[in-house]
Amino acid sequence: MYGAIIGDMIGVPYEFNATKKKDFPLFAKDSRCSDDSIMTLAVADALLHTESMEESFFKTELVRSLIRWGREYDHAGYGPRFKQWLRSDMPVPYGSWGNGSAMRVSPVGWLYDSLEETRKVARWTAEVTHNHEEGIKGAESVASAIFLARNGKTKEGIKDYIESEFCYNLSKTCEEIRPEYKFEVSCQKSVPEAIIAFLDSCSFEDAVRNAVSLGGDADTQACIAGAIAESYYGVPENLKKECEKRLDFAQKLVLIHFEQRKTETKRRKDS
Repeated sequence: MYGAIIGDMIGVPYEFNATKKKDFPLFAKDSRCSDDSIMTLAVADALLHTESMEESFFKTELVRSLIRWGREYDHAGYGPRFKQWLRSDMPVPYGSWGNGSAMRVSPVGWLYDSLEETRKVARWTAEVTHNHEEGIKGAESVASAIFLARNGKTKEGIKDYIESEFCYNLSKTCEEIRPEYKFEVSCQKSVPEAIIAFLDSCSFEDAVRNAVSLGGDADTQACIAGAIAESYYGVPENLKKECEKRLDFAQKLVLIHFEQRKTETKRRKDS
């Protein structure tokens, strides 16, 4: 989960101040958690505290967690429709195809022993708000990429799976995308580009720089690319420390507990 949060923090200064270059400062004065990190932590918190993974029970707990975290950090930069959902007394899905479903799903990619289970839970995390087929596809594709990467799939294997299962075109490079690419919040026009930022990278840092330098929805795309890159490369310790400096106690606590759960999941799988 470090990868998603670090990507978000690094991308925040460039969300509405786009850069097409890769040689920007990794952590700027205003690097911080935005809605991407807060909602990622909310999903992780729900996964950590849900006693039953029956669909309706989990979705109820997830909605509670999203609302609790969203209202606690109410100036994190939520979109208008999601902000309205957070304030509702009876929140219901609103058919969104926005990339909010993909930005928050990364914790799901770490906790399950099968791709089928990973995709199912990823779908559930989307459906409480982003129940449009493109919103669901965005969440499932990102969680799938994380699952495949942490289980040793090559980039080519990840690319082939995502293209065949989700019909995303991942054939371009960042160099080919960058010149004409603009700010875009739909899953269908931002998630493939974020995945390409990972596929076209040589390290965790390079994946995040790729995502930001596309000049699109920088924090969200770096959040997604960073999440996948973490599962493939790992995250350098110095970047983890920079991340932790910018987290409050509640945020750190969820991150620590989630890292412990990841370790337990890996140990169970290896035993």
